[in-house]
Amino acid sequence: MDASKNKSRFPMVTALVETFGFSPAWAFVVALGISSLCLLALAWVVHSAPPRSLTITSGPEGSSFARYADGYQKILATHGVTLNILPSQGSSENLRRLQAPRPGVDVGFVQGGLAKDAKLDSLVSLGSVAYQPLLVFYRNAAPISRLAELAGKRLAVGAPGSGTRTLALALLEANGITGEPTKFDDLDAQAAAAGLLEGKIDAVFLMGDSAPIQTLRNLVQSPEVQLFNFAQADAYLRRFPSLNRMVLPEGSFDLGKDLPVKEVVLVGPTVELVARDDLNPALSDILLETAKEIHGKAGLLQKRGEFPAPLEHEFPISDDARVYYKSGMGFFYRLSNSFWLSSILNRVLVALVPLALVIIPAIRMLPVLYRWNISLRIYRCYRPLLRLERDATGPLTAERREDLLRQLAEIEAEVNRLKVPASFASQFYELRGHLVFVRQRLAAAAPA
Repeated sequence: MDASKNKSRFPMVTALVETFGFSPAWAFVVALGISSLCLLALAWVVHSAPPRSLTITSGPEGSSFARYADGYQKILATHGVTLNILPSQGSSENLRRLQAPRPGVDVGFVQGGLAKDAKLDSLVSLGSVAYQPLLVFYRNAAPISRLAELAGKRLAVGAPGSGTRTLALALLEANGITGEPTKFDDLDAQAAAAGLLEGKIDAVFLMGDSAPIQTLRNLVQSPEVQLFNFAQADAYLRRFPSLNRMVLPEGSFDLGKDLPVKEVVLVGPTVELVARDDLNPALSDILLETAKEIHGKAGLLQKRGEFPAPLEHEFPISDDARVYYKSGMGFFYRLSNSFWLSSILNRVLVALVPLALVIIPAIRMLPVLYRWNISLRIYRCYRPLLRLERDATGPLTAERREDLLRQLAEIEAEVNRLKVPASFASQFYELRGHLVFVRQRLAAAAPA
């Protein structure tokens, strides 16, 4: 083959032509196909890279949701991921933001039981991360044991947009309290607590998603305020499956002052870390690893390592989260302890394995198919040659010899038109040697 033509071709095309004997056109098509697959794999690796920033919808300033978000922000920053925190009024507003058609937030904290009748097609749960007890503080001379005893009083049930309000109204409705003569106030946590301490409000419903921790401490330490004990906790759990029974031990708030003075039974849902279903798998893993660091510690209401947990309620647990709960962070992350390096290696592996499954068998089959094709073309030349040799046995007339020589010339012309790679040179020249052999037999054949 002309060396100047080889230099003008791509190396892959030249290799295919010389190795497999492809025509330049077919070699170009095969090389273009392989190159296109490689470029598509490279484009996928680049396109599937996790974004370097996320937006989380949290809660009011000072709430447990806000504290969680601050912790996530600090830990994710050490992995090179910027977490933008968007404050909210609580779980209900977080859920509305996550359901918005235009993605404004990627993840958010949502308490269980809120999404009962909501459309959740585009949302998934990364798991439950904490208990969210409902704290009911009230002013009364004697302790009360049933929420029904709050009928006819002035109640602060939480600000609009908070999960507190949704749950409080549901529990009150289960006790037959839906409105007049009972009055509902939609004050925020701080204003409601201040009204309770001043005697303007009879009871206040608070949860960590919307109440600052200092507000809760002020109410616990006030001698005029009592914390409601859910004596009917088991009955509430039967009616509201999203609720959990929790026990606040005596003295858990303050051992010195013995607050609370006796064990208090509480009810409340778990908090779920909810995300859009298109959340990058790598970010899902690093979010859960962060959740494990923040929520995995022992607390007043939970054991060490109890959260995060794949507790499925209204939101389905994402496939990526299920894999994490089964096997933890991936092999490359455990090997390198680098989020971005492991992400790149994982994407390259995911791209290379399917590519290898397509290209390697194809490359292994190409020589087999090509050898079969070349061998078949050589064998096709042998068929008329064998037939001609059989016809040349015995005495031949001059006319018959000339006819056989003409047929032999046609076969030789067909052989000369064959294009075979160097790997088939021995078979090719062996065929040409057989042509010479038959010609010699024709020349030596006795005349009739």
